[in-house]
Amino acid sequence: MNLDELIGEYAEIEGRLADPAVHADQNTARRLGKRYAELRPIVETARRMRTVEDDLATARELSTEDTAFADEATELEGRRVELEDRLRKLLVPRDPNDDKDVILEIKAGEGGEESALFAGDLLRMYLRYAERIGWKTEVIASQPSDLGGYKDVTVAVKARGRADGEGGAWARLKFEGGVHRVQRVPVTESQGRIHTSAAGVLVSPEAEDVEVQIDPNDLRIDVYRSSGPGGQSVNTTDSAVRITHLPTGVVVSCQNEKSQLQNKEQALRILRSRLLAMAQEEADAAASAERKSQVRTVDRSERVRTYNFPENRISDHRVGYKAYNLDQVLDGDLQNVIQALVDADTERRLAEAQGT
Repeated sequence: MNLDELIGEYAEIEGRLADPAVHADQNTARRLGKRYAELRPIVETARRMRTVEDDLATARELSTEDTAFADEATELEGRRVELEDRLRKLLVPRDPNDDKDVILEIKAGEGGEESALFAGDLLRMYLRYAERIGWKTEVIASQPSDLGGYKDVTVAVKARGRADGEGGAWARLKFEGGVHRVQRVPVTESQGRIHTSAAGVLVSPEAEDVEVQIDPNDLRIDVYRSSGPGGQSVNTTDSAVRITHLPTGVVVSCQNEKSQLQNKEQALRILRSRLLAMAQEEADAAASAERKSQVRTVDRSERVRTYNFPENRISDHRVGYKAYNLDQVLDGDLQNVIQALVDADTERRLAEAQGT
């Protein structure tokens, strides 16, 4: 679909949304509203670019009579190039999950208690990042460690798709999946030696019930007594739930809530998102088995980032990003890191769309 057709579709949807009868069907109204929000930044950018192009043509014509218009033409040419580049990126085919919320899981890996403490640092980093940009977060499952970190923690991140074309939580956080490595002196180290440990991050688009159908016969549900750090009892009832999806072998446990029913619902919520992510990965692999992306979002076994405390350095190994503001990043200032990954992915999509 070319630009003029997109502008026409936008105008048609705008007219339909102005009709009160359309809003009698909430599903239709929601679908049209979502598409309208997707098209808005494209149409607004295209309109601004055409206005600049008209002004540029006028300035060039008048510059033969008055040299002052030559400077204006130079400025307008710069604006035209910027708008053209923005429009080019907006027209890149979008990830269909970009507007979705996410389920983000952080698991301690190599390094024992130090790894669990690092998992806690990562959790705080993502919570602060979400807070900075106005997203909502909810810790839905956790297994704390003895020293205050986390062996395993799962958080839901909710964000509405924005009119600037940046999408929702998945559009920004999908690149966080992988092994995150930390280099620092652990609190348990008495000799001041630098240790290396790691934690794994898994990011899945949050699935709606209609997207992932789970057959109850495919589930094995075990209940057990919740426990906290050191193994002490949190309550005296079997409220913790472990769900095993037999066809895939995916296991999800949840013990945060006080009731067994609540823990079951939270576990199913995580399971649906994992199954949706698995299905998407299989589809992507089938469609492009030989494609090697600069930004890998599927293979989560790879080390994606290093957090070096002695040098206050953060390095993302997929795109060669490096900065010396680790303290700020861990306080939630993730924007530049994530933007480097988004830009690399956009360039890849542009290259694919152009057949290069």
